[in-house]
Amino acid sequence: MTWLVIRARSDRTVERSIRETLSHLNLTRVNHAVLIPQNETYAGMLQKVKDFVTWGEVSSDAIASMIRDRGRLVGNHPVTDGDVKNSTAYKNIDSFAAAIASGEATTKDMETLKRVFRLHPPRGNKGWGGIKRHFTVGGALGFRGEAIEELAARMM
Repeated sequence: MTWLVIRARSDRTVERSIRETLSHLNLTRVNHAVLIPQNETYAGMLQKVKDFVTWGEVSSDAIASMIRDRGRLVGNHPVTDGDVKNSTAYKNIDSFAAAIASGEATTKDMETLKRVFRLHPPRGNKGWGGIKRHFTVGGALGFRGEAIEELAARMM
């Protein structure tokens, strides 16, 4: 499985180790998102920065739409099926997204694909829903499970 991690808060006046962890996750700005595999190392990193990001498990359909809509190649060109076919062992974006979702591949497998997805702020009347509280109490931070797909759809 794969997690989609979205940065919700700025790191102004934050402890250096948290800022470095956000940098290691490639989350250098608010509204940036990355796809990371589910393992203990990344789980520890997410617990460290849980007050600044939100994350959840993402499906292959959501990954495919994110790559199509917000994915960029080096040079800021959009990603096409031909680019995926030329750079990876997969035929198109859908098969590449299915491999990422199952954990067989990562975004690093396509060298020309930028690992960060630059998203819009959440659209709609709810917005983030409060960036100082955890998701379970009505806020925007922390683990949100499959509800991350709804947030990502509002941000694309």
